[in-house]
Amino acid sequence: QVRLVESGGGLVQTGGSLRLSCAASGIIFRPNAMAWYRQAPGRQRELVASMTSVGSTNYADSVKGRFTISRDNAKNTVYLQMNSLKPEDTADYYCNYASGSDIYWGQGTQVTVSS
Repeated sequence: QVRLVESGGGLVQTGGSLRLSCAASGIIFRPNAMAWYRQAPGRQRELVASMTSVGSTNYADSVKGRFTISRDNAKNTVYLQMNSLKPEDTADYYCNYASGSDIYWGQGTQVTVSS
């Protein structure tokens, strides 16, 4: 079992920044990938960014150049630095952990970007 706890969401104005954190606890296997997904009202959950335990990253086109994913493997924590936020970034953001066939989700943290 893996437990994921997100923090760092909130309300920010257009152009502002937020940093999300997700701490994983439990039995952590490697290799693994940790990722951030988001889901806006009425829309499907989508991948924002992911990072493997060896450092490979992947970003959605909509956030490239604005968001940066990083992780501290010693702390089993993944971060998402979000800069130049836009109203269309408004969503619930979810942390995801995957290792083999094991997939876990956090409870989500809300990000609201006002125009």
